[in-house]
Amino acid sequence: MSDATGTPFEAGDACLLFDVKGRRYLIDLIPGRDFHSHRGALSHDTIIGAPEGASLKTTSGTFLTVLRPRLADYVLKMSRGATVLYPKDAAALIVWADVGPGMTVLEAGTGSGGLAMMLTRAVGPTGKVVSIERRSDHAKLARKRIAGFFGSVPDWLDLRVGEVTDAVEEIAPDRIILDVPDPWETVGAAAEHLRGGGIFACYVPNIPQVEQVRAAIDERGCFLEVTSFEVLMRDWSVSGRSVRPSHRMVGHTGFLTVARKILPREVPPVETDAG
Repeated sequence: MSDATGTPFEAGDACLLFDVKGRRYLIDLIPGRDFHSHRGALSHDTIIGAPEGASLKTTSGTFLTVLRPRLADYVLKMSRGATVLYPKDAAALIVWADVGPGMTVLEAGTGSGGLAMMLTRAVGPTGKVVSIERRSDHAKLARKRIAGFFGSVPDWLDLRVGEVTDAVEEIAPDRIILDVPDPWETVGAAAEHLRGGGIFACYVPNIPQVEQVRAAIDERGCFLEVTSFEVLMRDWSVSGRSVRPSHRMVGHTGFLTVARKILPREVPPVETDAG
C-alpha cells in the first residue's frame, strides 16, 4: 500500500497557510518563530516536521492547513521590489517561446525573480538560464527570493547585473525572453546572434512599446511567425448547480510579442543526396 502522507516540512522551507475562509499566507519556516493572524498564533516549530497537507490548530482553536507553495503561489505572494510577471503571462511566454529542457535561455530583466524561476524549472539542470538585471538592488532581492523557493540558487541559473545587449553575443542563446521597457534595443543583437530557428520574445505593458518592438523586428527582416497578443484569465465560481463567472478577473496586464529567427536568403540550402 502506498504512503499517502505528505512530505514533512523542514526548517527553512517556504510554507503556504490556508485558513477556513481560503485566505493564504506565505511564510519561511524559522525555528522559534510564530505566525500570527486574527485566527490565532501557530508556532513554526509545530509546522516543522508536520506532513504537507496537514491541518494544525492555532492558539484560538481554529485550523490552518499547511502546503508547500506552487511556483505561481510563491511568485504572487512573495515580498518583492519590482512588479512580477503574472503567471498567466509567464506561462504563455514559456509555451509560445517553446522553452524546454537543455536549452540556453537569456532573460532580462530579472526584477524579483519570478520569470527566472519559471525558466530555470523549464530548462532543467541540463539547460542554462542567464538572467540579467540593470538594478543591483533588484538583483540582490531576486537572488534571495530564488534561493527561498529552491533552497539555493540552482547551478544552471546565472544571475548578472548589467545590460542584456552586452551578453547576447557571448551566450548565443536558443531563446531570448525580455521583460524590459525597451526590448527593441535588443532586436539587432538577437538578429545577429540568435541561432536559426531560435525565438525572441518580450513582454511590455502598452501598445506604443509593441509598435516599437514590431517595427524593429520588421526592419531586420530575419524573423518569421511574428505575433503579438495578450492573455486574459477569468475564474468561475462553481457551487453545486450554481455556476457563474467570477466577479473579479485578471484581465489585461500586458502584451506578449514572439518572433522566430530565420537565416538570410543568401545562405545556400543544404544539398541532399537524391540517390
